[in-house]
Amino acid sequence: MDSILLIKGNVKYTITLDPGVWIFDDRRVDLTTYFNTERKIKENLEEYTKSISKHWDREIREGAIYPPTKKSEKTFLKEQILTGTFGIPLRDFLTNSSPAEDAKFLTVVSEEDEITLPIEKAYDSILGFSLEGKPLREDGPVHFYFGDASNQHNPIKRVKGFIVV
Repeated sequence: MDSILLIKGNVKYTITLDPGVWIFDDRRVDLTTYFNTERKIKENLEEYTKSISKHWDREIREGAIYPPTKKSEKTFLKEQILTGTFGIPLRDFLTNSSPAEDAKFLTVVSEEDEITLPIEKAYDSILGFSLEGKPLREDGPVHFYFGDASNQHNPIKRVKGFIVV
Protein backbone atom coordinates (compact mmCIF):
# COMPACT_ATOMS: atom_id res chain seq x y z
CA MET A 1 0.00 0.00 0.00
CA ASP A 2 3.04 2.31 0.07
CA SER A 3 2.63 2.90 -3.63
CA ILE A 4 -0.88 4.37 -3.39
CA LEU A 5 -1.07 8.17 -3.67
CA LEU A 6 -3.98 10.56 -3.08
CA ILE A 7 -4.99 13.87 -4.60
CA LYS A 8 -6.99 15.54 -1.86
CA GLY A 9 -7.72 18.90 -0.31
CA ASN A 10 -9.76 21.60 -2.02
CA VAL A 11 -11.22 19.18 -4.58
CA LYS A 12 -14.66 17.80 -5.29
CA TYR A 13 -13.37 14.23 -5.55
CA THR A 14 -10.43 12.63 -3.76
CA ILE A 15 -8.49 10.66 -6.36
CA THR A 16 -6.51 7.50 -5.59
CA LEU A 17 -3.47 6.90 -7.81
CA ASP A 18 -1.81 3.51 -8.27
CA PRO A 19 1.45 3.84 -10.25
CA GLY A 20 1.69 0.06 -10.54
CA VAL A 21 -0.91 -0.05 -13.30
CA TRP A 22 0.27 2.94 -15.36
CA ILE A 23 2.57 0.79 -17.48
CA PHE A 24 -0.60 -0.35 -19.29
CA ASP A 25 -1.96 3.20 -19.69
CA ASP A 26 -1.85 4.69 -23.19
CA ARG A 27 -1.16 8.14 -21.72
CA ARG A 28 2.32 7.09 -20.55
CA VAL A 29 5.23 9.03 -22.01
CA ASP A 30 8.85 8.05 -22.56
CA LEU A 31 10.87 10.19 -20.14
CA THR A 32 14.10 9.70 -22.08
CA THR A 33 12.67 11.78 -24.94
CA TYR A 34 9.71 13.66 -23.42
CA PHE A 35 11.53 16.80 -22.31
CA ASN A 36 13.55 17.00 -25.55
CA THR A 37 10.58 17.04 -27.92
CA GLU A 38 8.03 19.73 -28.57
CA ARG A 39 4.72 19.03 -26.89
CA LYS A 40 1.26 20.43 -27.21
CA ILE A 41 -1.77 19.79 -25.08
CA LYS A 42 -4.13 17.64 -27.06
CA GLU A 43 -7.84 17.95 -26.86
CA ASN A 44 -9.08 14.41 -26.18
CA LEU A 45 -12.24 14.64 -28.31
CA GLU A 46 -10.41 16.26 -31.21
CA GLU A 47 -7.64 13.67 -31.07
CA TYR A 48 -10.15 10.82 -30.93
CA THR A 49 -12.13 12.22 -33.88
CA LYS A 50 -8.99 12.57 -36.01
CA SER A 51 -7.88 9.06 -35.09
CA ILE A 52 -11.21 7.51 -36.02
CA SER A 53 -11.40 9.52 -39.26
CA LYS A 54 -7.93 8.39 -40.26
CA HIS A 55 -8.80 4.77 -39.48
CA TRP A 56 -12.06 5.00 -41.45
CA ASP A 57 -10.30 6.52 -44.48
CA ARG A 58 -7.68 3.77 -44.42
CA GLU A 59 -10.33 1.06 -44.25
CA ILE A 60 -12.15 2.57 -47.23
CA ARG A 61 -8.93 2.64 -49.28
CA GLU A 62 -7.25 -0.59 -48.15
CA GLY A 63 -9.90 -2.70 -46.48
CA ALA A 64 -9.95 -3.76 -42.84
CA ILE A 65 -6.65 -4.61 -41.22
CA TYR A 66 -6.76 -6.81 -38.19
CA PRO A 67 -4.49 -6.46 -35.15
CA PRO A 68 -0.79 -6.91 -35.85
CA THR A 69 0.28 -10.48 -36.27
CA LYS A 70 3.94 -9.87 -36.88
CA LYS A 71 5.92 -11.33 -34.03
CA SER A 72 8.64 -8.72 -34.43
CA GLU A 73 6.21 -5.82 -33.85
CA LYS A 74 4.81 -7.45 -30.73
CA THR A 75 8.29 -8.30 -29.48
CA PHE A 76 9.49 -4.73 -30.03
CA LEU A 77 6.58 -3.24 -28.09
CA LYS A 78 7.00 -5.76 -25.29
CA GLU A 79 10.74 -5.06 -25.09
CA GLN A 80 10.10 -1.32 -25.03
CA ILE A 81 7.74 -1.66 -22.07
CA LEU A 82 10.12 -3.97 -20.19
CA THR A 83 13.13 -1.67 -20.57
CA GLY A 84 11.63 1.82 -20.88
CA THR A 85 11.66 4.80 -18.53
CA PHE A 86 8.13 6.14 -18.30
CA GLY A 87 6.04 8.85 -16.74
CA ILE A 88 2.44 9.97 -16.96
CA PRO A 89 1.02 13.50 -17.11
CA LEU A 90 -0.69 14.66 -13.91
CA ARG A 91 -3.20 16.75 -15.92
CA ASP A 92 -5.96 14.13 -16.31
CA PHE A 93 -5.82 13.04 -12.67
CA LEU A 94 -5.89 16.62 -11.43
CA THR A 95 -8.75 17.49 -13.77
CA ASN A 96 -10.76 14.46 -12.62
CA SER A 97 -10.40 15.54 -8.99
CA SER A 98 -12.30 18.74 -9.91
CA PRO A 99 -10.34 21.36 -7.97
CA ALA A 100 -12.52 24.11 -6.53
CA GLU A 101 -12.63 27.40 -8.42
CA ASP A 102 -10.68 29.11 -5.65
CA ALA A 103 -7.90 26.46 -5.69
CA LYS A 104 -4.63 28.22 -6.43
CA PHE A 105 -1.85 25.80 -5.45
CA LEU A 106 -0.85 22.16 -5.42
CA THR A 107 1.35 20.89 -2.61
CA VAL A 108 3.54 17.91 -3.48
CA VAL A 109 4.08 15.93 -0.28
CA SER A 110 7.26 13.87 -0.13
CA GLU A 111 9.07 12.13 2.72
CA GLU A 112 11.60 14.95 2.97
CA ASP A 113 9.61 18.09 2.16
CA GLU A 114 6.44 19.72 0.92
CA ILE A 115 6.73 21.76 -2.27
CA THR A 116 3.92 24.12 -3.22
CA LEU A 117 3.50 25.32 -6.79
CA PRO A 118 0.79 27.20 -8.70
CA ILE A 119 -1.93 24.85 -9.88
CA GLU A 120 -1.45 26.03 -13.49
CA LYS A 121 2.11 24.66 -13.41
CA ALA A 122 0.91 21.45 -11.76
CA TYR A 123 -1.28 20.68 -14.76
CA ASP A 124 1.86 20.47 -16.92
CA SER A 125 3.81 18.22 -14.56
CA ILE A 126 4.78 14.58 -15.11
CA LEU A 127 4.86 11.70 -12.64
CA GLY A 128 7.75 9.34 -13.37
CA PHE A 129 6.89 5.77 -12.36
CA SER A 130 9.36 3.51 -14.14
CA LEU A 131 13.13 3.52 -14.60
CA GLU A 132 14.55 1.13 -17.19
CA GLY A 133 11.51 -1.12 -16.93
CA LYS A 134 11.50 -1.31 -13.13
CA PRO A 135 9.14 0.39 -10.65
CA LEU A 136 10.68 3.08 -8.46
CA ARG A 137 10.86 1.05 -5.25
CA GLU A 138 13.81 2.70 -3.46
CA ASP A 139 12.95 6.36 -4.00
CA GLY A 140 9.39 6.18 -5.32
CA PRO A 141 6.62 5.29 -5.82
CA VAL A 142 6.81 8.29 -8.19
CA HIS A 143 9.13 11.11 -9.13
CA PHE A 144 7.62 14.55 -9.75
CA TYR A 145 8.89 16.47 -12.79
CA PHE A 146 7.94 20.08 -13.52
CA GLY A 147 6.49 20.56 -17.00
CA ASP A 148 9.23 23.05 -17.95
CA ALA A 149 11.91 20.38 -17.31
CA SER A 150 13.65 22.58 -14.75
CA ASN A 151 14.12 19.56 -12.47
CA GLN A 152 14.56 16.95 -15.19
CA HIS A 153 17.81 15.63 -13.69
CA ASN A 154 16.78 16.14 -10.07
CA PRO A 155 13.06 15.35 -9.70
CA ILE A 156 11.15 15.42 -6.43
CA LYS A 157 11.47 11.87 -5.10
CA ARG A 158 9.61 9.77 -2.52
CA VAL A 159 6.31 11.49 -3.32
CA LYS A 160 3.56 10.44 -0.90
CA GLY A 161 0.60 12.47 -2.18
CA PHE A 162 -0.83 15.77 -3.37
CA ILE A 163 -2.91 18.42 -1.66
CA VAL A 164 -4.86 21.03 -3.60
CA VAL A 165 -4.97 24.30 -1.66
